[in-house]
Amino acid sequence: MTAIDEQEQRRRRLAAWRGSHRVLARRSTDGTVGEGLAALAAGAGSVHDPDGAVDVYGGGVVAELERRVAGLLGTEAAAFFPTGTMAQQVALRCWAGRTGNTTVALHPLAHPELHEEGALAAVSGLRTVHLTSAPRMPSAEEVRDHPEPFGTLMLELPLRDAGFALPTWDELEATVAAARERDAVVHLDGARLWECGPHFGRGLEEIAGLADSVYVSFYKSLDGLSGAALAGPSTLVEEARVWRHRYGGQLFQQYPAALSALIGLDRELPRLPSYVAHAKVVAGAMAEGFAAAGVPWFRVNPEPPHTHQFQVWLPYGAGVLNEASLRQAEETGVTLFRAWSEGAPGAAGLPPGVSVTEVTVAGAGLEWLAEDVRSAVAGFVELLPA
Repeated sequence: MTAIDEQEQRRRRLAAWRGSHRVLARRSTDGTVGEGLAALAAGAGSVHDPDGAVDVYGGGVVAELERRVAGLLGTEAAAFFPTGTMAQQVALRCWAGRTGNTTVALHPLAHPELHEEGALAAVSGLRTVHLTSAPRMPSAEEVRDHPEPFGTLMLELPLRDAGFALPTWDELEATVAAARERDAVVHLDGARLWECGPHFGRGLEEIAGLADSVYVSFYKSLDGLSGAALAGPSTLVEEARVWRHRYGGQLFQQYPAALSALIGLDRELPRLPSYVAHAKVVAGAMAEGFAAAGVPWFRVNPEPPHTHQFQVWLPYGAGVLNEASLRQAEETGVTLFRAWSEGAPGAAGLPPGVSVTEVTVAGAGLEWLAEDVRSAVAGFVELLPA
């Protein structure tokens, strides 16, 4: 597909999603520049004094956001980063220097292994080892029995590319304790930590308190413009600020991203438990819909979902499924699914000939009843080849 074809497909997708009267989640990336600016201006006054000075290399609203995150997570300090990739690389590099061990134990489906072009080794000089290949967090036994030492155990909560999967609270505590037995520090990739509380039955502070440091994202669940934070002991965060500058992350002004993050903390964070609860309703109704429509094989992963996001697997090519999804949106105004992919690393153990999509249930999805979901699934299946 040429660049022109890809641009035309993107325009078609955006037009279909924007024109849909029923979606499971509205995304700020579906809007126009004007709509985004208007939304930011409308919400900014509710989270920060609009007459205050803009930030310059930090300070101002950026410092306010850092204090807010540290308070929510119960850590001594937090530092704003332009990207989560940078925040996490810096954290792992700092811990390697402090432990004297450049080896990081993490899952092969973790973000640094799949989505960062080998940056941990190429940029930060770190080495990774894998404790398990199963689509779940490593167990305490796997941590305890690994044959070589590692300085840091990185746990991604939830493990996005395994279906946004989470362990039980007891399993998480045991895995962390096993790392401590090996004198390893524990870092949480908490890009989506915000929505983990309902599954664990614990608050953010208690979850983050298990680890030595944690990274959180402001756009993945909170619908912010961009940005992330690294939270932990004040000495670590101060060192991370130095490395942030060295990595090119000391931006001149970041108040739009910081304001959007504060708006997300105020508006989206309190609603996430309701999204998680309703995702279970949506996922169950999807499974019922596919079964009723006679689809010979499908999978909702995990079932029930652990967060407000989950995967759906179907035995068709991605091109067929993407076309059916777009046609449904264009012809009926209902967007049930967005992008499908084949053989994506996001579906651990994905069989040949099967495609996967990620489903997110947010504010707009709360309007869907189970019957609405089953009806939408039936309409989607009608658009697929026999």
